Amino acid sequence: MPFSKRAVRLALAATAAPLLILHPMLSHAETIEWALIQAYQSNPQLNSQRASVRATDENVPQALSGYRPSVAVTASGGYQRTDVSEGFGGANQKLHGDLTPTGVGATISQTLYNGGQTGNRTRAAESQVSAAREGLRVLEQSVLLSAATIYMDYLRDSAIVEVQISNVNVLEQTLKQTQDRFNVGEVTRTDVAQSEAQLAAGRTQLLAAQSTLTATRANFRRIIGFDPQNPQPGSPVDRFLPKTLSAAVNMGLVENPNVTAALYGIDVSFLQVKVNEGALFPTVTFQASAQQGFEQSITVSKQFVGSAIAQISIPVYQGGGEYSLIRQSKESLAQQRLNLDQVRDQTRASVAQGWGQLVATKSQVASAQAQVTASEIALNGVREEARVGQRTTLDVLNAQQALVNARIALVTAQHDRVVASYSVLNAIGRLSPVTLKLNTSVYDPAVHYHQVRDSWAGVRTPDGR
Repeated sequence: MPFSKRAVRLALAATAAPLLILHPMLSHAETIEWALIQAYQSNPQLNSQRASVRATDENVPQALSGYRPSVAVTASGGYQRTDVSEGFGGANQKLHGDLTPTGVGATISQTLYNGGQTGNRTRAAESQVSAAREGLRVLEQSVLLSAATIYMDYLRDSAIVEVQISNVNVLEQTLKQTQDRFNVGEVTRTDVAQSEAQLAAGRTQLLAAQSTLTATRANFRRIIGFDPQNPQPGSPVDRFLPKTLSAAVNMGLVENPNVTAALYGIDVSFLQVKVNEGALFPTVTFQASAQQGFEQSITVSKQFVGSAIAQISIPVYQGGGEYSLIRQSKESLAQQRLNLDQVRDQTRASVAQGWGQLVATKSQVASAQAQVTASEIALNGVREEARVGQRTTLDVLNAQQALVNARIALVTAQHDRVVASYSVLNAIGRLSPVTLKLNTSVYDPAVHYHQVRDSWAGVRTPDGR
C-alpha cells in the first residue's frame, strides 16, 4: 500500500505545529510578560478595585475629624415691627418702631473625651485601609493569573488548530491516494469509505478547534485589553517558587493576601468592640461662642454675648441598645477569628493542590513527549508495512490519529506546566509585578493614602477631580 513522499511530508508536518509553545518566534512577538504588563496596567476590574481602595482611604480622615474642632458661623437679618403698650397707676406709655435686627456669631465645639471612641475609630479605619490593600493584592494576583492562563490558552488553542489543519491536509492526500488505488483495483470501496470518514472527522475536529480559538481570542482581549498578534512561547516561573512543599505552605500562610486580609479583618472587629464600649463612658465637650447683634429689640440697639462652656455627659441608661451593639460586635469578632482559620485551611489546601499539579505536569510533559516520539515511529512503521501490504488503510489512519492525539496531549501538557507554576505562585501570595520583575511601574496605594490622611479641608481629589 504505497504512499507518495508528499503524503509522508504532510504527515510529518503535523508533528511540527505543537513546537509553537517550545521554540521562539519572531523577534518582535508579544511575550507572556508583555501580556501580564498590559493586564496589570489596563484591566478595568483591577482599576475599579484601585479606586475602591482610594475611597477606603477616606475613612481615616473621617475618623480623625473627631479630634478636630467644629466651627459654625451664623448670620441673621430681617425686618421687625414693634408696638408695645405699658400701663401702671393710670399712666399709659406706648412704644412702637420699625427695626432691622441683624446679627453675626461664631461657635467652636471641641470634644475632649468620648471614651476613646475617636482613637479606636481611627485605628479601625487604618485597619480597613490595610485590609483593602490586601484585597487589592488578591485581585492583582487573580488578574495576573488570568492573564497568564489566557495567554497560554491562546498558544495551546492556536497550536491545536495548526495540528488539525495539518491533519486535514494529510487526510485529504490519503483519501486521494486511496481513491487512485481503488481505481486500479488495489483496495476496496471500504478503504475509500474509511478514508472519507476519517477526513470528515478531521474537518469536524478542525472546526471545533477554530471555534475554541475564536472564544479564546475574545477572552484574551477581555482580560489583557488587546488582540493577540504574534505571541511568543511562555515559560514556567519555577525560579520564583520555594524548593519544597512545606516551605511553600509556610510562605502561603504568611504572605497570601487572603490570610493577611483576614488578620486585618480581626483587627477591625476588635476595634469596633472598643468603639461600642466607648458609648458607656462619659463624654466631655467644650464650646465657645460669640454673638454680636444689632437692633435686637426696640430698647437695645447693640448687644454682644460671649460664652465658654465645658460640659460632661454621663450615660446612665439609653434603652439597652448600646449593650446590644457591644454583644453584636463581639460575635462579629468571633466570626472573623473563625474566618481566619477557614482562610488558612483554604490556603494550605490551595498550595498543596497547586504543588501537586505542578509536579504532575512536569511528568506529563515528559510522558507526552515520549508519546509523540513513539507515535511518530509507529506511524512511519505502519506506512512502511502498508506499502508492502502488511497493514490496511485503517491501520494507517489510526496511526495518524494517534500521532495527532499525542501532539495535542503534548501541547496541553506544556500549557498546564506553565499555568501550574503561576498557580502555585498565586497560592503562596507572590504573584506580583515585583516578584516577576515586570518592566512596569507598580501601583502604590500608600501614595494616595498619605495625600489625604491629614487633609483638613478641600473637595478635590489628589488627581485634580
